[in-house]
Amino acid sequence: MTTASLTAADLSVEFSGLRALDRVSITLNTGEILGLIGPNGSGKTTLVNALTGHVRALEGTITCAGETITHLKPFQIARKGVARSFQIVRLFRNLTVLENVETAAIVRGASRPAARRRGLALLEDLGLAALAEEPAGALSYGDERRVEIARALAAEPRFLLLDEPAAGMNEAEGHALVAMLSALPAARNLGLLVIDHHMPLIMRLCQRLHVLASGRTIGEGDVETVRRLPAVIEAYLGVSAVEAADA
Repeated sequence: MTTASLTAADLSVEFSGLRALDRVSITLNTGEILGLIGPNGSGKTTLVNALTGHVRALEGTITCAGETITHLKPFQIARKGVARSFQIVRLFRNLTVLENVETAAIVRGASRPAARRRGLALLEDLGLAALAEEPAGALSYGDERRVEIARALAAEPRFLLLDEPAAGMNEAEGHALVAMLSALPAARNLGLLVIDHHMPLIMRLCQRLHVLASGRTIGEGDVETVRRLPAVIEAYLGVSAVEAADA
């Protein structure tokens, strides 16, 4: 399988004169899981919004598999192979689970029969087949999150960006989510970026970490190195989190 990259170089974003991102550079490769962490207000969601075209970069460039996508619209970026989830689940609650997943395949250009086949296969692969005909509005919160991921995968992305996928989940749901996400990069040759404040989940799931604080990068690299950086401990993790991870 060939490796491709989603890359931002010196990316800056401003809102009403306030700099939300300040010359941030980040690379996500297919076949890996990258954790994007940092305190509230550090710029994590803004970065995902910029990578997916939901906010416009003031400076810098974004490339997907070597192609510049900096100023494309969200639907154009999605067609280049970049999919995402949101902090607040946005399922079509009046449609079934299968219909929700089908919509993404249809938007990506699949016929209705092909979209149905893709949707059924995805739900089977992700352990959601029993929910196929359930109305999305009747799902538990954990199942809503998993269906949202299935819908994103129906667009057959090369890069999937998840914004707090474990938020509000109980421990069992969190473990199930880690098992699901861990298998995706190798099975689908995609790059997975995960934002989450649940550090045990991030530490188990990710091979690399990128840490933001006040819109700037303060640490990046493999998990063991980054979690021990003084700047990262001071700004976000704290000594107790590092000690807990070592326990």
